[in-house]
Amino acid sequence: MNKTASSRDARHLALTQIGAAGQARIAAGSVLLIGAGGIGCAAAQYLVSSGVGRVTICDFDTVDATNLGRQVLYGPDDVGKSKVRVAGARLAAANPGVDLTLIDARLDDAALADVVTNVDVVLDGCDNFSTRFQVSDACVAAHCCLISGAAIRLEGQLAVFGPDYTATPCYRCLYSEADESLENCAGNGVLAAVPGVIGTLMAVEALKQLAGLDVERGRLLLFDAGSGDFRSVGIPKRDDCAACN
Repeated sequence: MNKTASSRDARHLALTQIGAAGQARIAAGSVLLIGAGGIGCAAAQYLVSSGVGRVTICDFDTVDATNLGRQVLYGPDDVGKSKVRVAGARLAAANPGVDLTLIDARLDDAALADVVTNVDVVLDGCDNFSTRFQVSDACVAAHCCLISGAAIRLEGQLAVFGPDYTATPCYRCLYSEADESLENCAGNGVLAAVPGVIGTLMAVEALKQLAGLDVERGRLLLFDAGSGDFRSVGIPKRDDCAACN
């Protein structure tokens, strides 16, 4: 480990829960991040700054002026540019030691499955249910840990699924296609910092997973920015879930 890397990792190395062994696992780890929006921007910065060895970011969108209040990797000069290209440049400058892979495309099932089978953890911060179901199915098939997060108005949520889907629920145990009509932040708004809170918490769970710390699975963490409260509820494993049974 070179001096720059050891200095960057000094606070992790000082943690009894992480130490040299845990940081080595983080440095050897790989993460796929679905979505480079408000949640993804926050998560990506902490994954990269923490020294995760390989980070793959997938998003086919371009930067819009309405993104700038909450998607903190982008500035006014980036409007109209590819999100993953801009994010990749900023993240590479922040930590050149991380291997960044940028996917500026919408992946079909086969391509997504190929990517998921080659990572340790998937973080899904996208803004539509069809992609969330697609990502969940790929993670179940690959026995890959999935960390899912969402934000709307003054509310956020996240949950950790897998990698053992025989014993714990999957994303489809929590939501079904009937929920696809639920509201999104484009139509309802979102307090700018709430996606950042959720993205940061997702990065925490990913780092714990990579470092070998205990991770609570099969529970939905709910954040209410209006009251400042967090609460957690269990996600039952559905006996009739075709994805994970």
